[in-house]
Amino acid sequence: MANEQQPNHIIQVTILIAGRPYLLKINAADEALIHRLEKELNDKTAAFRAAQPSRDTQDCLALALLTYAVDLYRATRPPIPEPASQQLQPA
Repeated sequence: MANEQQPNHIIQVTILIAGRPYLLKINAADEALIHRLEKELNDKTAAFRAAQPSRDTQDCLALALLTYAVDLYRATRPPIPEPASQQLQPA
């Protein structure tokens, strides 16, 4: 039982986002998720940097975060119904 992690067990982790360290206090149960998101965000930022080398790191980070915002928006909003004229199909 000593190895079981309680859901509210808070730990500190340091992650690197776009080369900058951030100290976070998180639930121990979320540590793997945080590190997976850290890697994904850094990979997206690096992809923007490779595709647009004239952009600085801050711009690439902002673009990467915007992709997450768009995905979240789409996932949490109900689909917009098509106008009735587009829903009608000829028989």
